[in-house]
Amino acid sequence: MHAQLGDRLVVESPVTGVPRRDGEIVGLHHGDGTPPYDVRWSDTGEVTLVFPGPDAHVHHLGHERAPAGGTAPAEPAAPAAGQPGDFGRRLAAARLRRGLGLEETAGRARMSPQYLAYLEQRPSEPGIATVLRLADALGTTLVALRGGDQELPPGQGQALLHPRLTDLSQDECRALLSTHGVGRIALTTREGPAVLPVNYEVVDEAVFFRTAPGSALAGAVGDEVAFEADHVDEAMSRGWSVLAVGRAETVDDPEAVRRLENRAHSGPWAGGARTLWVKVSPTRLTGRRITAADR
Repeated sequence: MHAQLGDRLVVESPVTGVPRRDGEIVGLHHGDGTPPYDVRWSDTGEVTLVFPGPDAHVHHLGHERAPAGGTAPAEPAAPAAGQPGDFGRRLAAARLRRGLGLEETAGRARMSPQYLAYLEQRPSEPGIATVLRLADALGTTLVALRGGDQELPPGQGQALLHPRLTDLSQDECRALLSTHGVGRIALTTREGPAVLPVNYEVVDEAVFFRTAPGSALAGAVGDEVAFEADHVDEAMSRGWSVLAVGRAETVDDPEAVRRLENRAHSGPWAGGARTLWVKVSPTRLTGRRITAADR
């Protein structure tokens, strides 16, 4: 029997009608993943040292056991350390905001430091009991750690203690815009100023987006507009913003339209018939980034 941190140990009940027991492997005692294991049981939340018997088996992280007589699925490649998932990044940020080390946080949450490091450094989805213990240890909530507040406006987290706001070069702005994404067009309509989200493409440093003929965005053709894209890293309280200002022009050439259609990375998220391509060639390109100040 071999296991990794985060795998589940399942003990089958020998008695009919009695539920089996399962738990999360939170500690290894041998480098090759052989028993015994520290297991946090899902029914009690307690961690015990377990020497699995013949009625126990391991459900590996990322896949289930192969059926009897079948072929075991390929073992997924272990994610590289330093490439955490969203939960790990939120967890690490909450711990650092509290000024806590791994050992102290693990002690408060009643888990091994190795398992806490695993949760922070690799993509993972721990059970609700584990998340509740971590939230209690870090003075936060289960909703915040699991990202359940993602429907709220971005930026509701805490500001950095020592933030640094820096201007971006035009090359940095172009790199952040990359080739495509979702941004916003600021324009003036008959009803007044408006800011509308668009799926965009970047070709030869110009911004292109699709809209429907007769729409408010189509009405901006011929006017100067502002295009903005940004990213807010809620877990780390940092982010960037890029602003491009230029004249909106219709793409009339059928061959140019065909090339844009072919290279578009996705259809418009809003759906519908959006057949009019609009080009914004920036005459002004600026950006800023918020990071932690060096101390």
